Amino acid sequence: MTRLAPTLLTSAALLLGAGSAHAALPDEATLYKNPQCGCCDEYARHLEEWGVEVTIVDDVPVGQVKQDAGLPYGLGACHTIEMGEYVIEGHVPFAALEKLFEERPDTDGIGLAGMPIGTPGMPGPKQEAWNVYQFRNGEAAPFMTL
Repeated sequence: MTRLAPTLLTSAALLLGAGSAHAALPDEATLYKNPQCGCCDEYARHLEEWGVEVTIVDDVPVGQVKQDAGLPYGLGACHTIEMGEYVIEGHVPFAALEKLFEERPDTDGIGLAGMPIGTPGMPGPKQEAWNVYQFRNGEAAPFMTL
């Protein structure tokens, strides 16, 4: 029984650490998308697995949502999310979301242009580095590379 105690303590510590990593994310998000886009629904399901309640809106002009959010020209993706006080553009990996909500930088949001294979909601293995950017007032700057 005493040999089992260190294993149980280690497992408990890992579980508590995993729970606190997700704790920084907001409880709710609104995802704006085209009604025909299935990968956006998959991204929403991934967020829900992380404990985020997602409202999907697919009856508004997504281009206008992106423009209103101040998204830099040419860096769009298939969906736009309002989450906490930030805008999330596209299939942003969750490591970037965690960093955003832990550090809370002075930015309008973060994004990942296009629809890279292997990101949450996009099938297949990762094929290249993912360059996540941050943006403010329509201007982009690097946020992190994964």
